[in-house]
Amino acid sequence: MNSSDANLTPLPRTAENRCFGCGPANPHGLHLEFYLSTDGTVVSMPTLPDSFEGPPGHLHGGIIATLLDEAMSKSLRTHGLLAMTRHMEINYLRPVPTMKPLRIEARRTHYEGKKQYVQAHILSTDGETLATAKGLFIEVKPL
Repeated sequence: MNSSDANLTPLPRTAENRCFGCGPANPHGLHLEFYLSTDGTVVSMPTLPDSFEGPPGHLHGGIIATLLDEAMSKSLRTHGLLAMTRHMEINYLRPVPTMKPLRIEARRTHYEGKKQYVQAHILSTDGETLATAKGLFIEVKPL
């Protein structure tokens, strides 16, 4: 948590949402909560249990990818967009611990029509970057 966290606005969630990343109605999900900072960055500050472990004491690589993907998707929702992942590139820089607070940040960098370009990163409590991602998302129409 840093001094700018006082200015975070919670993003709305619906109780029946079953999304694995953010849905409160999914008993097996990550239950991520997201906030919008004043500079437009989407932020989540989870502490994930060891049930999402890969190597002992650390998150599974697929869960790390999910965290980054979910944050990038949420950054597009703040622009009123529903978009699906087309391509995602991840850099796993350091092991991401379970049972310790994390900070995930994401933001849209630019767009070209329906193509939405986004970036995200996962930070430790001391500000060390643990993983980064960039992605291309394609805007879709809601069902």
